[in-house]
Amino acid sequence: MSSYRFCRTDDVSLLVDALNRCWSPHFPGEPAVTAESFKRSIRDLQVWCSSCMVAFAGPDPIAVLIGAKRPSGTLIHKVAVHPDHLRQGHGRHLLTSLSSKLAILGPPKMFTEIPEALTPANELFAACGYVQEAILTDYVFEGPALSEQRGDEAAPLRVEGFVIPVTVDDLVANGLLGDDRKVCWERSIETLTARKDEIAGLAVASDERIEAYLLYAKGGDAIEILSMGSFIEDEGARLKQLLSQLRVQGASHFRLPKVHPAEFPMALMDVLGFRPAGVHVLYAAKARSA
Repeated sequence: MSSYRFCRTDDVSLLVDALNRCWSPHFPGEPAVTAESFKRSIRDLQVWCSSCMVAFAGPDPIAVLIGAKRPSGTLIHKVAVHPDHLRQGHGRHLLTSLSSKLAILGPPKMFTEIPEALTPANELFAACGYVQEAILTDYVFEGPALSEQRGDEAAPLRVEGFVIPVTVDDLVANGLLGDDRKVCWERSIETLTARKDEIAGLAVASDERIEAYLLYAKGGDAIEILSMGSFIEDEGARLKQLLSQLRVQGASHFRLPKVHPAEFPMALMDVLGFRPAGVHVLYAAKARSA
């Protein structure tokens, strides 16, 4: 007999155990979830334990749902069922239970971002009434670091203006990270603000204003681009200059995940040297009572 319950703030250890039992078998290449990494998701993504659920068979977790909540809505960050308990309706029950709760307490909008290749997950959300809202493209840049080259080609690109360091707080203070941008949950202003102490940045500035910027974080052997933007019609020249500055410092691999089509056009990404490397599907639904 299966049972289900929403979690509390003191259920972190339960949720960690449920993720390692139910999520990790499907993604063996990922590191195990720890209390520290889960608490980090609470800080960075605004995961709410009260928006998380666990299904049990006796004392053992057999399914788990992780929800993150902001005023704009709730993100279904993860939902997973133990391999021995698939196709028994547990995932659907978790989703419909959370939907019923949010229909009363809000916020009413629900999102999820699913790799296109995960067919069962896509089918689950479609069956639960989620509608495709956008295709999010993962981009990568792979090339030799300019520091490894010689001669003129090793020099960073130059445009008018000064290249200066910039922080998340600088951009927020100048109104350049508005919450109306179409970005994935992990690169929203809330996440950038939460992670600001580990995020570095560069900007091209004139005497009057910031004309382009780039925020990034180092992860393993690659740099993750967390946000970038240009406020000058220059066909990407200033952004190319900032990327070349990172390459001069020895960076050769960049990742820019889950780009919304309204965030950067594909033509600009091509000009900057990025290529598509994967696709996520952004689904949305309105919470409703079962």
